[in-house]
Amino acid sequence: MVAFKSDINKKIYAMIIPITIENILQMTAGLVSMGLVGRIDAIAISALGISLRLVQLVWAIYKGIATGAMIFVAHSLGANNHKKMVNVIRQGLLSIVILGCLLHLAIFILTPQLLSVFGPKPELLRAAVSYMKIASWGLPFLAIVVVVGGIFQGMGNAKLPMRVTFIMNIINIIVGYLLIFGKLGFPPLGIRGAAIAAVVSQGIAACIDLYILFNKNGLLHSYLNKKILAIDIKQVLEIYRVGIPTSLESAFWQIAAVILTRAMLTFGETAFAAYQLGLQAESISYMPGMGFGIAATAFVGQALGSRDKSLAKRYLKEIYKGGMLITSISVIILVFFPKTMMSLLTNKEELINLGAIYLILMGLVQFPQNTTSIIVGAMRGAGYTKMPMIIAGIGLWGIRVPFTLIATYLLKLSIIAIWVIIAIDMLFRFIVVLIMYKYKNIYESKVTVEQNSR
Repeated sequence: MVAFKSDINKKIYAMIIPITIENILQMTAGLVSMGLVGRIDAIAISALGISLRLVQLVWAIYKGIATGAMIFVAHSLGANNHKKMVNVIRQGLLSIVILGCLLHLAIFILTPQLLSVFGPKPELLRAAVSYMKIASWGLPFLAIVVVVGGIFQGMGNAKLPMRVTFIMNIINIIVGYLLIFGKLGFPPLGIRGAAIAAVVSQGIAACIDLYILFNKNGLLHSYLNKKILAIDIKQVLEIYRVGIPTSLESAFWQIAAVILTRAMLTFGETAFAAYQLGLQAESISYMPGMGFGIAATAFVGQALGSRDKSLAKRYLKEIYKGGMLITSISVIILVFFPKTMMSLLTNKEELINLGAIYLILMGLVQFPQNTTSIIVGAMRGAGYTKMPMIIAGIGLWGIRVPFTLIATYLLKLSIIAIWVIIAIDMLFRFIVVLIMYKYKNIYESKVTVEQNSR
């Protein structure tokens, strides 16, 4: 049991630092990949942008399941129930592999129809289809990487996911550079090279994760036989019951993003490309913020698994303080050096100037955005995954989507108006989350962990 503030901080930062590094690695890989594609043309940037919307929708499903597994792993660890924890890991992994294969098959077959939802012009659709047909092969691998990362984070071990992410991103950058521009004898494949690089990097990362779990010292080594395919329906349903609200919450984001993408594409490929590059640059703030939210989920979950409400509150307090420190640095960068950030991604002056406006607006709302992420993380750790889903749904479908449609199609405003609406949505959800946290006792956990071995 952790008893002193110094012990709490030591344990928190032993997890937060690797998570933050992992998210920075992901951010950096995203920046570099977008920067590489950004050297092609605006069509390539936009094609990658709408394709990633589809990938992120699948990722949202994976993340929800990973969150469900993480919460049960954290509670099982806190309750000192090793057999329960191992069974959660096995069932979460088995179910996500099956789901990943089914999603790959569906997306591979229906790629043109799915991407047509964004309303792209024929040239943009052809480029996006060429990317997504290839990228879909990486979806089962991505499923493994996301869920295994969540499992280890739930155990308080963020170093393994960080190392795997580092390897995955380095491979993605190197292979992407070689294939996009045709270096070292490879043919220049353009955006298709970026897709192949993603699949290769995800496949290698998934193999590393499986080795970690199944090697002679791994948690699942004893299941290297037919038992690995035995499904525990009750356990799978428990994981999905807790995780699906998070999936739906993320799905709300991605479905809303489809609508927003269609609206922003009406302003032309240049405006949309500036938005895509701005999103990548903005990740300097929200990626670390997400890391603090994950830490809140894991440590609040572990504390409540051991039935220590006071410890859960102390964890949240210290995580919040660290999160705001990181956020203050990123706010300075986004608000005062937006053009510098944009110039790292593209050399096109028009994109730099327009994207800089987006970065300034988002920089102004980073404190409320990341505070929301941390409190929501604590809610999930306590097993209250429905509240974040409801809050996100209200913000997106009550503010962001309808007012974007009004600004775009009725008032005929510029794309900057949409970005202002996004900032207002973030502020609204921040206020609602604070109210919910103040008046709802999240420390009465709804996640139960059997004390007896399975």
